[in-house]
Amino acid sequence: MIDRILNSRLAPLLVLAFLVAVIPLVAPSNFYLRVAALVWVFSIAAFGLTILMGYAGQVSLGHAGFLGIGAYSVALGPEYLGLDPLVSLCLGVFVSAAIAWVVGRPILKLRGYYLAIATLGFGMIVSLVLNGESAITGGPDGMQVPRATLFGLKLSGSATWYWVTAGVMLVGAALALNIGNSPTGRALRALHDSEVAAAGTGIDVAARKLNAFVLAAIYAAVAGGLLALMNGLITPDAAGFMNSIELVAMVIIGGLGSVVGAVVGAAFLVVLPQALTSLHDYEQAVLGLLIMVFMIFLPAGIVPTLRRKMTERAA
Repeated sequence: MIDRILNSRLAPLLVLAFLVAVIPLVAPSNFYLRVAALVWVFSIAAFGLTILMGYAGQVSLGHAGFLGIGAYSVALGPEYLGLDPLVSLCLGVFVSAAIAWVVGRPILKLRGYYLAIATLGFGMIVSLVLNGESAITGGPDGMQVPRATLFGLKLSGSATWYWVTAGVMLVGAALALNIGNSPTGRALRALHDSEVAAAGTGIDVAARKLNAFVLAAIYAAVAGGLLALMNGLITPDAAGFMNSIELVAMVIIGGLGSVVGAVVGAAFLVVLPQALTSLHDYEQAVLGLLIMVFMIFLPAGIVPTLRRKMTERAA
């Protein structure tokens, strides 16, 4: 019975919906709702890398670049085009997808370390442009982001953004799960195992890899736009190298190919630094040590390891 529940397609989505419903009931203040909203935002970006890395087996070390594009779209659109922030977000998602399609065609011909370095270069270019074009982007100081309105309701406050980001996160999770259980997801997993074997079965390897790359860029752009709208300010750090590494770490720590794992990994890297602030100068060292410990003892990731142990115990 437990095994059947664990293997249900709806199980991950039900778990996430349960968490979304329970957290406001136990959160002692709005500060915790804001932290939870940040977890949902970075989970959305991590879902994209779950598709790209977990399903398709393609590494990206520059995906924060797309997050930065989505984030700056909600600032640049209203400032220079007079667009509504939410319309600007949609435009930013479209631009990110178009750039991913153009950039992905040549760099996805690379493999392994070469692909990782190429994507790293893309992320660095975006970060340098956002920093250098100070007349347009505000440079290192960033830009103010106007408040968005939805059906006449101004989106402000931790509680409001908690439910907005949670709703988008659940939709993103449902889409990622649907892709994973579809013929497209099975084709992507075939690429992950062996591109040569996948090509031998008639799968268009180049097209599938490009599709995964574009989807991951869309997820990152949505997350970036929500982050900027929630904070009311955006800086080039959003597209920085460390942000890209953290996104990859979220997916690996939680469990490659696991949608719930992406949320767990995001929670690990968003919540834990908040809990370690009392350690002051040793905060980053302790965080790094904990990541090493998790990778040594849970190499498959937190969620897949726990799921396997629960299944073995049930059997």
